[in-house]
Amino acid sequence: MESGPYETLIDRDIWAFIDRTSDWYPPDTTSLPIEKQREIYNAMCRAFRSAYPVGVRALDTVIQAAGHSLPVRHYQVEGKAAAAAIVYYHGGGFALGGLDSHDDICAELCAGTGYDVMSVDYRLAPEHVHPAAFDDACTIFDWVAATLDLPIVLCGESAGGNLAAAVAHARRSHRRAAVGQVLIYPDLGGDIAGPSYRAHEQAPMLTLRDVLFYRAVRAGGQADDPTVAPLGDSDFSNLPPTIIVTAQCDPLSSDGAVYCDRIVAAGGRAWWREEPGLVHSFVRARHSAKRAGESFAWIAAAVAALGKGAWPY
Repeated sequence: MESGPYETLIDRDIWAFIDRTSDWYPPDTTSLPIEKQREIYNAMCRAFRSAYPVGVRALDTVIQAAGHSLPVRHYQVEGKAAAAAIVYYHGGGFALGGLDSHDDICAELCAGTGYDVMSVDYRLAPEHVHPAAFDDACTIFDWVAATLDLPIVLCGESAGGNLAAAVAHARRSHRRAAVGQVLIYPDLGGDIAGPSYRAHEQAPMLTLRDVLFYRAVRAGGQADDPTVAPLGDSDFSNLPPTIIVTAQCDPLSSDGAVYCDRIVAAGGRAWWREEPGLVHSFVRARHSAKRAGESFAWIAAAVAALGKGAWPY
């Protein structure tokens, strides 16, 4: 356990989660070659993986994108007709992760909402720099819109939250535009002079150095292009109802506040919820830490409400 402000902000269960994560994914992992980072990250994800809820099944498929194949995993509750579809974008700094890294999270979102979930294995940097991940994120949205006759809720965490928001901006005029988006501790390309970036530069689980590393790997750190950084857009009108959930002890938390304010100022509906005492990636602690579990249940309820066309605030 660290000393300083985090000693009082973070409870015992979250510290246990931080320590367990560090055993698998040490804080200096970003200094390693990208393939080694992926090896470590994938092992960490396997260590935290939970079994599927009863009744959830998943089917892997491949859709054809421009010049390449795009793996997709489709989750459903057996014997139940879904009322909406979730397009889910995984985290991992645009360089790590895939269908397996967030597999159990998607399965639990499926069970918790009763909705179909579509998870996409978008191309990763540095082999595929921007706009590869963004293009793949749009491709899966377009495919779901054309294939499933269901309302679509966009959802993602960290880097995946960035992609969900970027798709919401890019497809706001689509005839099947998303009915909502839920962004979980997203990196929206915010100003590193923002309050959380300063206050939590050395936060457990994600430091400012880590944020800058992954931004540079993906796109050279540029922040003025809304397909890279949704906060770089000049137009926040006509976006779907938006819920942003951030962690207090996370440099990215300010992004949620700013994004919410800009949507509301443009006449839209948005709600920002900062979780006290939680850290980046807290969704993985949902079965071991009460605060994280309560937040994940709240996230699933928010997704479910948006899929029904309801606004809970």
